[in-house]
Amino acid sequence: MTLKLCVLTPTRIVWDSKVKETILSTNSGQIGILPNHMPIATVVDIGILRIRYNDQWLTMALMGGFSRIDNNEITILVNDAEKGSDIDLQEA
Repeated sequence: MTLKLCVLTPTRIVWDSKVKETILSTNSGQIGILPNHMPIATVVDIGILRIRYNDQWLTMALMGGFSRIDNNEITILVNDAEKGSDIDLQEA
């Protein structure tokens, strides 16, 4: 079973795909999200989103916002986001 994850900023869609699991940083700590998670809306803290996709873990930097989890769908609206693989360590 999978979850549909959508990460949006005001200007672009950063991620829109099915995943197996996520770990999200919220204002009250990290929460793990698996299929059939109870519905919840929460504030997203500045931090790392961990995504289990095709049996490997990926990361994404999130710059604060909100998330909604319902019916195996996770929608995350943030000020900005960057996939870990797109971050230039020299520039950071």
